[in-house]
Amino acid sequence: MDERRLDPEFSERMEAFLQEVRSEPGQELPARTRSLAVLAALLGCQGLDEFRRALPEALEAGLAPVEVKEVVYQAVDYLGIGRVRPFLTAVNEILLARGVALPLPGQATTTMEDRLQKGEQAQVDIFGEGMRGAWKQGHVNRWLAANCFGDYYTRGGLDLKDREMITFCFLAAQGGCEPQLTAHAGGNMNLGNDEAFLTRVVSQCLPYIGYPRSLNALACVRKAAEARKNS
Repeated sequence: MDERRLDPEFSERMEAFLQEVRSEPGQELPARTRSLAVLAALLGCQGLDEFRRALPEALEAGLAPVEVKEVVYQAVDYLGIGRVRPFLTAVNEILLARGVALPLPGQATTTMEDRLQKGEQAQVDIFGEGMRGAWKQGHVNRWLAANCFGDYYTRGGLDLKDREMITFCFLAAQGGCEPQLTAHAGGNMNLGNDEAFLTRVVSQCLPYIGYPRSLNALACVRKAAEARKNS
């Protein structure tokens, strides 16, 4: 439907605000980074229709199909396949319509035999030596190391800084995950995604996830930054 014709006043203000956010002094992000953050946030808040609108723009801004796929794959661990499968379908439909040959080249770097070991190492690389052996605390901790980190964080296509940033966006956008959001804000900072960077990420995602979740995310960023100062 023609939104500009059916909702002209809303469209005018929404389009103007999106442009205002993009160009806010001190809150800008490179096009690729912004695209990753927005797509991850739309997954997190279940904004499928907006995701379909944002994906072509992200591809035109230079985001590679493999990067898009990796965002969607990694979302499964933070949102569940029940919420992610419609987005995977949408990505495949849009990529095929644009002439992208699927499947894309494989990005796995682990096997079923070493996924736990390499997943644990990814946890250590992000959160520190305190994660060494954490998988032994129970079967869910083991799954977290082997599946979340071993199956996904170790893949190619995105580096650890990108992956921690999109995880931050998944958590911020779905809400109700503030303890995990604070922990991953700290993980981002450990990798060099500092407080100012995460603030810019939240700012660019705000039109897509709303003010309450954005304000909560900013509070978690401040909490993580304060904990680093006091450690």
